Amino acid sequence: MRGAARAAAAALRTLRRGLLLPPTMDSASPNGFATPPGSGASPEGSAGPPQGEGGTPGTGETLITEGRATIVFPSANEVFYNPVQGFNRDLTCAVLTEFARLQLRPKGIQVILPGEEELGGSPPDPPEARDPQTPPETPRTARPGEACEGGLRVLEALAASGLRSVRFAQEVPGLRAIVASDCSARAAALMARNVARNGVGDLVTPRLADARMLMYQSKAEREPFDVIDLDPYGSPAPFLDAAVQAVSEGGLLCVTCTDMAVMAGNSAETCYSKYGAVSLKGKFCHEMALRIILHSLDLRANCYQRFVVPLLSVSADFYVRVFVRVFTGQAKVKASASKQALVFHCVGCGSHHLQRLGRATSHGSGFKYSVATGPPVGPTCEFCHQRHQVGGPVWAEPLHDPAFVEGVLVALERSPGRFSTEPRLRGMLSVIAEELSDVPLYYTLDGLSSTIRSNTPSLLQLRSALLHAGFRVSLSHACRNAVKTDAPPAVLWDIMRCWAKLHPVKRERLQDSSPAARILAVEPTLQASFALHEDANPGSRKRGLKRFPENPEAFWGPKARAKAGGDLSPSLQEKRERLQNKRRQRPDGAGLKQFPCKRFKEGSCPRGDQCCYSHEPPPAAPH
Repeated sequence: MRGAARAAAAALRTLRRGLLLPPTMDSASPNGFATPPGSGASPEGSAGPPQGEGGTPGTGETLITEGRATIVFPSANEVFYNPVQGFNRDLTCAVLTEFARLQLRPKGIQVILPGEEELGGSPPDPPEARDPQTPPETPRTARPGEACEGGLRVLEALAASGLRSVRFAQEVPGLRAIVASDCSARAAALMARNVARNGVGDLVTPRLADARMLMYQSKAEREPFDVIDLDPYGSPAPFLDAAVQAVSEGGLLCVTCTDMAVMAGNSAETCYSKYGAVSLKGKFCHEMALRIILHSLDLRANCYQRFVVPLLSVSADFYVRVFVRVFTGQAKVKASASKQALVFHCVGCGSHHLQRLGRATSHGSGFKYSVATGPPVGPTCEFCHQRHQVGGPVWAEPLHDPAFVEGVLVALERSPGRFSTEPRLRGMLSVIAEELSDVPLYYTLDGLSSTIRSNTPSLLQLRSALLHAGFRVSLSHACRNAVKTDAPPAVLWDIMRCWAKLHPVKRERLQDSSPAARILAVEPTLQASFALHEDANPGSRKRGLKRFPENPEAFWGPKARAKAGGDLSPSLQEKRERLQNKRRQRPDGAGLKQFPCKRFKEGSCPRGDQCCYSHEPPPAAPH
């Protein structure tokens, strides 16, 4: 007992200094190990199955291959790993490659990917990046798997098994050093084995440390990281303050949020407590989640006279992922208020309006900042007379840098076959490149048609109507049925009124106070044309790119949090079987919906397809 108490006290003292290393690691050693890499030694007191020698899997362990990395992983749930995030890791490797090219080009370092040698090296510098006064020199080259002097210093703050860091070392060129940190002793020991197994000890340093303390320490020692990757289980909110301080000037922050239930409107008060914004449950919730995390990052950076510039923002599967650069500048920080907006969302018809928090107007050679005026809506919706919900603030500026997105796409084309999810990467990035960057949020085809109780027009028909009316329109990568347009809501509802005239709605079934009745009661002032417009079919759709793939297997989503000992009680699979399709699994009609089954009333439903509706006989008619 006394020995355990002394060990705990010593660990606490080390943690207060901002760094906690396991006994098998030594910060003074050049590769971070006091024992030889590959010895398989684990931290004292760490739990887990017996380990094999070096990177050989031991009892209760398995080998996992992703990209160019092969790691040892415990079969029990002791260290977190989710194969669904393979797309996330592929995307991050592609973004880091383009960011390294962007950062190292001024230093005379040329990033070379496999396959680019045959094409004459990396793409040429843009004209604005060339200095006409400087004679051209033979550039140094940076290739994947090689340490680059003067390259990027990367921190993976929540590394778990170290898979992401190992992939960075093997697949991303232009890196000087990678620090893979985790607060779990079991994870840190596993990282050490995986680093040794893949032979990347000269680039990757495993660390056992609290992520926040490690970032605050790098800030205090003035050794910022050029790239910080945050991919926590759940919300990244506890790490954002440290991250915006520990990243270098113009450095890259990569942030993942998997708490989509909170960010998509199911728990608005929790969203505010974590991100400083109220989420709304609207059709646009996935894009709003992206804008909420961007707002939160910019808000935290503003406290230190810093601001963010988004390079790429992605909503995929069950998470959102943003890549932003962080800069310092007091004058630019003053413009942050004008980049944020409140969202007014009608609960009846789904119309939305944005209200900027500030206003920036040109004043001579600079800008004048003032308070915005509003609100943009009245007490009730002008179309359906329902009330408005107020959400936000959210980021109201563009989500992506078009030039950067194009650079990532060009790199994928010049070096094909780098990633297993390359078809999806090409499709998603192509849709992102087509998005209207200056139009926040979107409507959906099914949302518009269900509001007026009509059948749904095709995507090409609605896009054609908007283009014929003189407005711009695009898809959104966040939703397959999205309609992102600069047309005001009044024009959208006029188009839907014209559609309802061509495909009549049964007005007698509509209540007079319903949004559908009130919208259709007004005659359209715009005569919409649904004839096919030549620009109606977007390029990504014409080329048949893989834009919105189906889930490859059942239960494709979040996994259970890693747990000491690896046991799940109850297991995630049992929980899913208990909660999913629960209405259909209740015996003898218990808990069924209180709506009568139409097929039963017609005499044809003996609980076919596990019918979930009431089979009670209809009440007898009064005599």
